[in-house]
Amino acid sequence: MNLAATIANSLWLASNLPASMHFRRALNHPAGTQMHLLRGYLARNADTAFGKAHGFAEIKSHEEFVRRVPLRHYDDLNPWIERIKRGENSVLTSDPVTHLIPTGGSSGARKLIPFTTGLQREFDYAIGAWITDLYGRFPSVVPGPAFWSISPAVQIGDHETSAVPIGFEDDSAYLGGAKKRLVDAVMAVPSGLRLISNMEQFRYLALLSLLRQHDLRLISVWHPSYLSLLLDALPACWENLLRDIEAGSCLHAESLSPIVLRALNLHPMPGCASRLRTADPLKPQTIWPSLKVISCWGDGNAELAIADLERRFNQVFIQRKGLLATEAIVTIPFAKSYPTAVCSHFFEFLDEQDRIHLTHELNENEVYEVVVTTGGGLWRYRLHDQVKVTGFVGKTPTLCFLGRTGNISDRFGEKLSEKFVAQAIQEAVFSLPLLPRFALLAPDENESSCCYTFYVEGEVKRELASHLDAILQKNFQYAWCRKLGQLQPLRLFQIKAGGYETFVAREISRGKRFGEIKPTHLSNENQWSKYFQGEYLLQ
Repeated sequence: MNLAATIANSLWLASNLPASMHFRRALNHPAGTQMHLLRGYLARNADTAFGKAHGFAEIKSHEEFVRRVPLRHYDDLNPWIERIKRGENSVLTSDPVTHLIPTGGSSGARKLIPFTTGLQREFDYAIGAWITDLYGRFPSVVPGPAFWSISPAVQIGDHETSAVPIGFEDDSAYLGGAKKRLVDAVMAVPSGLRLISNMEQFRYLALLSLLRQHDLRLISVWHPSYLSLLLDALPACWENLLRDIEAGSCLHAESLSPIVLRALNLHPMPGCASRLRTADPLKPQTIWPSLKVISCWGDGNAELAIADLERRFNQVFIQRKGLLATEAIVTIPFAKSYPTAVCSHFFEFLDEQDRIHLTHELNENEVYEVVVTTGGGLWRYRLHDQVKVTGFVGKTPTLCFLGRTGNISDRFGEKLSEKFVAQAIQEAVFSLPLLPRFALLAPDENESSCCYTFYVEGEVKRELASHLDAILQKNFQYAWCRKLGQLQPLRLFQIKAGGYETFVAREISRGKRFGEIKPTHLSNENQWSKYFQGEYLLQ
């Protein structure tokens, strides 16, 4: 038992109990809980610039809220956020904006999401309920450290000025105050590693830190491939890692800053190195025998990648995360399901006819788009996340993330949507002996022709291209473009290694945050072959 981790985890658990109890009660009263939130938003923000412009003081019902405040995309809110950047107060919220959190959308343009103490509390409510439920189901997680994924430093070449700080130093800042310090106390990989921009060094030091944690109990990452790629690097540097652990040294020490070296807290651990020599770097459960839970994305297009983790960790519980975004938390894992985070934000849902429904009005098996109002100043904001109602916990609907509503590729009228492409790829690749590590469909266009290319990392058959092309032609618009010759036959590009890593690096360069990049099987960007290492396979 790790005493320091036990104390920190126990204190964090205790601090989260009120949020969990409140959430559990609210599950039976979603209508009242949500209307209480909405009335509070309107009252607190009536004197803001946005509140005055939309007559918040006169709004007495949801119907009037809908009439006065139209649905919004980020571009609609951006002029207000620009005012915040320039230092103006009380623009979208009466709470001061403490940070602007960068993220990105399907268009590739960077977005800056206002973060306030009110929004921090809303995140804390949801995370507290999730953690209490998780630790209650798996109490053996409490006595040991956890690996909460760290994002390496990335330079995106943006030097814009802002009166409000842009971004957090690390993701645990979402919790703030004492809770942040408690989480930092159980971190198996120190947050100081975020300062490293070299991916090879980052992976080595992350593995060095993890191998020193024999009692590791919990791993929480975003995309499953984040962990898979980390483990893939382990065999090649295994012996160097064992030598560094035994000697208390570091292979990359000369190039590391004093801050990173202090964070690593290097000291000889001969007993740990001796134990690891009996483990197998290809079998991670022999390295961390006490590991109980891995939390990661598992819905939508992350299903293929999570299958790889389930193969590697066949005795560890793999918990699929709820629907979390930079802007809001929509669902959390709770009571063995994924209920809507009704205590955190005010939700509306658009059906396929663009009719508005409140949380308590949703129907099982129906599909909706999420609209959210938050304490950070996002007013009736379209997240463009599509969800399906899978059931109810109490009277609160449980949701499954299906994909992004706005991700559609349409060069000649083929209108390939993310949801359809994901289904087509899954149908095609499940015929393979092994599931691919990474799979992406994207257009390949030049002056004389255009086709779609299927980029795939793993063992493939050459006929996979024609097989997937045939499945895509179930979309009559794609089939018509193929018949007319507007689109040439689909091509197959086999990625040698690092598919998801390359995809993430490219998305970051377009303004998205590492760790907030949602998995997708469809990209609108042309000629990904310039970035992936591999080759086209001819049929």
